[in-house]
Amino acid sequence: MRCPFCQHEDTQVVETRGSDEGTVIRRRRRCPSCDKRFTTYERAELAMPTVVKKDGTRVDFDRAKVRASMQLALRKRSVSMDQIDAAVARIEEALLAAGANETPSSRIGELVMRELMKLDKVAYVRFASVYRSFEGVDEFSRLIREI
Repeated sequence: MRCPFCQHEDTQVVETRGSDEGTVIRRRRRCPSCDKRFTTYERAELAMPTVVKKDGTRVDFDRAKVRASMQLALRKRSVSMDQIDAAVARIEEALLAAGANETPSSRIGELVMRELMKLDKVAYVRFASVYRSFEGVDEFSRLIREI
């Protein structure tokens, strides 16, 4: 790491601390040339894939949007916010693990349905009925039989 004061090429790490959440590492450094100290922060840079919508437009992945749609399906159900947050985290992990730069919105919908199936069957049916655009009772009956 180059010294921000004298531009010396090599600095020494004097102290290293992790953050409470374990997502950031704080390092105190000292320059052997000018003897000044400074702090650097190190964090993982994870890029979520771009979402390709049905009409072909591309938007950034929005965690809050996924969470809100799950909350709507889970409204008045006995599922905690911690469980919802954990489900959203699993969806993000699945998208990151795929390693793709882009993902279709349908893939995110399928991941949401998979997580809702684990959390609450009624919420799963609610979400699936909107997501799959059910036209009649027969489609509901078929979905319920599948569960």
